[in-house]
Amino acid sequence: MVLPMWVFWVTLVVMIIGLAGVVLPAVPGVGLIWIAALVYAIAESFATIDPLTFAVLTVLGAAGVTSDIWTSQVGGRLTGASWKALLAGVGLGIVGFLVGLLAGGIGAVPGGIVGALLGILLVEYIERQDWKEAARAGAGWLAGCLLSGAVQLFVSLAMILIFVWQALRG
Repeated sequence: MVLPMWVFWVTLVVMIIGLAGVVLPAVPGVGLIWIAALVYAIAESFATIDPLTFAVLTVLGAAGVTSDIWTSQVGGRLTGASWKALLAGVGLGIVGFLVGLLAGGIGAVPGGIVGALLGILLVEYIERQDWKEAARAGAGWLAGCLLSGAVQLFVSLAMILIFVWQALRG
């Protein structure tokens, strides 16, 4: 089914809002881009965004949405963080997120990051009695968080470019 051109443009605007969500904590990111592609593909009966293209978008989207989890955990493990510290980081990250959410919403993501970092630092210090090692583990986790932003940006751009390429060629 051929859709009017305005549907393409509306979908693209929604995807660009999703791209902004990669850096703006109150706006959904990669997930919004994927949902926009799904709605477009369904509306056009998977004509230009065919099942294979949509599968590629889904794999990219899954990598982007979960990158917060796996990049920070890998970064922490590579710099010596224990599983206990990473678990404490998740727990205090949730607490920090909720406190930040209650403090106006915009502070949710920074609150989650600060909470997780504090959890890792405290548990690593308690286990090793060495602030230098605790800081090293925390820095690795934080580097993983920053890498996550880069992964999400790359994935978002790739998803949008694939969408535009497929939608306009068809």
